[in-house]
Amino acid sequence: MTFEPLIITVAPNGAYKQAHDHAAVPLTAASLASTAKACLDAGAAMLHLHIRDAQGRHSLDVQGYRDALQAVKVAVGDAMVLQITSEAARVYQAPEQIAMVQALHPEAVSVALRELDQPGIGEAGLAAFFGWLARERVMTQVILYDVADLQRWQALQGRGVIPEAPWFLLFVLGRYTTGQTSSPRDLVPFVHAHTGPEPWAVCAFGATEHACVTAAAALGGHVRVGFENNLQLKDGQPAPDNAALVRQAAEAALSLGRPLASAQDIRQRFGAA
Repeated sequence: MTFEPLIITVAPNGAYKQAHDHAAVPLTAASLASTAKACLDAGAAMLHLHIRDAQGRHSLDVQGYRDALQAVKVAVGDAMVLQITSEAARVYQAPEQIAMVQALHPEAVSVALRELDQPGIGEAGLAAFFGWLARERVMTQVILYDVADLQRWQALQGRGVIPEAPWFLLFVLGRYTTGQTSSPRDLVPFVHAHTGPEPWAVCAFGATEHACVTAAAALGGHVRVGFENNLQLKDGQPAPDNAALVRQAAEAALSLGRPLASAQDIRQRFGAA
């Protein structure tokens, strides 16, 4: 029996984490670059990165992204897929998010369906944006926070609003709340409701992140780990860095008989090679 290589994505900083949360949260282009290299060596083939402004706040600045992506490229070359976020983080509105993605034209992006599926955008706007992503072969991961999001995605596909393309889904297990801890049980409703062909990954909160990603790997999914959602090792101790969380996930994958995906595997899987 052969198993699809496991895609390990590392999300090393997120929109909110600061140095007071953990000294190893990368907040600059240089620290993102060094973190990316360490996580690549630990087994991650994709980097999900956020950038910050001069005050350390969440930013979707196009030039800021270009600078950060260039710094990371110097560190890892083509050995990682570099996925930017379009997250609103209570700062941006859907038109600004869409405009940033189109101006930057990244290799890969994550988009939260519920952030873009707004009255001001409408289904015509969704069709235009997702059509552009498909035509431009931007590797797109669609973030779904609950089964209602997944069903909305399926409905949009059924009506032809979302075109056929190699989309990648991310199931969020739990909510962004203080002290949030996810459970592998949170994955069950998603797996039952997911009837489409899209590959999927999970992200989870707290020290149970590892149990959640192990369950996902066992069920054929992919995983995202890192300080964006969790600062703890599986034993509850503080993780020294993002690479330690990647290393845990890689060890779990190998114990399940799943090889690790390379960046080239990812590009071939999603039609970007």
